[in-house]
Amino acid sequence: MKRRLTLGAAAVLALGVPLAAHADVAGDVKQQCGSCHALDHDYAKAPTHERAERKAPPLDFAGNKFRREWLFSWLQNPVRLRPAGAFPPAHAKPSADGDVVDTATLAKHPVLDAAQAGKVADYLMTLTPFDTLIKAETYQPGTIAQRMGQMNFGKFKGCDGCHQDAPDKGGVSGPELYTAWQRLQPAFISAYIAQPAAWDPHTMMPVGDANAAAVHKLANYLKLIGEKQP
Repeated sequence: MKRRLTLGAAAVLALGVPLAAHADVAGDVKQQCGSCHALDHDYAKAPTHERAERKAPPLDFAGNKFRREWLFSWLQNPVRLRPAGAFPPAHAKPSADGDVVDTATLAKHPVLDAAQAGKVADYLMTLTPFDTLIKAETYQPGTIAQRMGQMNFGKFKGCDGCHQDAPDKGGVSGPELYTAWQRLQPAFISAYIAQPAAWDPHTMMPVGDANAAAVHKLANYLKLIGEKQP
């Protein structure tokens, strides 16, 4: 999967330009993050092939999606969440065993210091265009047996075709999900599983069983495995 690397916001940050250099934090974030991440929902009006041009996932609904404490921590020590990048077909290369991820094409996220990370996290948490979807969510975190959760995630729902529920276990075309509970708000997890296109019309996430009980069962499995992570 080959990725076009560009010198944009990530490069600016990597060169050490401080976000705190200006009073307008929103302007700083837009200037230094906006060349890789969408910070508004305009992409939803573009043709579907917009998806193939993404350098990084959209952040326009970050405040509806992430836990602020996780954002603050991750920005200071970013680790790859999407093994094959934002658009996996762009990072595939053929091999004797079939297509594999060309890791050389995957850019690294810049590291922010605590002050920068705090400002960015606080701003991103103000981006909440989908409050209505969150408020309509009925999910209440519950429990599920490990074996039943694994079978449901993999064998019954086929989520492991795209996602990992343990390190190096599962597909790589979607973000890993063994830390999803740590980084994502519970209501978002349930709402996104049920209606992925309502959040991102160009998402590669398929619509599965939108039955509330089935969705909540998957969410509870992510809770189970996420709470076991260090």
